[in-house]
Amino acid sequence: MRFMVIVKANKDTEAGIMPSTEELTAMGNFNEELVKAGMIEAGEGLHPSSKGARVKYQSGQASALKGPFPLTSDLVAGFWLINAKSLDDAIEWMKRAPFGSGTEIEIREVFSTEDFGEALTPELRDQEERLRAQVGKR
Repeated sequence: MRFMVIVKANKDTEAGIMPSTEELTAMGNFNEELVKAGMIEAGEGLHPSSKGARVKYQSGQASALKGPFPLTSDLVAGFWLINAKSLDDAIEWMKRAPFGSGTEIEIREVFSTEDFGEALTPELRDQEERLRAQVGKR
């Protein structure tokens, strides 16, 4: 099972305060454990929302709004894409992440092709597999 682990933004991440050497070391060690366990597919920290944008789609039109955005629970400061046996397994691993007080993460299962049932036609399945193979070559 694949899960996206979403690290929520806080006042420090939105202010662009960078982690200390000690924090980077602890996170690097945790990431190394995930790699050795064969769990991690990707993981990155994100710049504050002041360096980002939102694109909104309405009535067939798209409009963009550049940040910063108000600090709310929907802002993201980083993520991992991991493989785990179950949601409980992902939770247990993420409980070990070296975050300080006040950090919040969200763990969400990523859809697999089987989840789409008959709506994912053989042609769409072939397209999905072809695209994944192309991305995997990068």
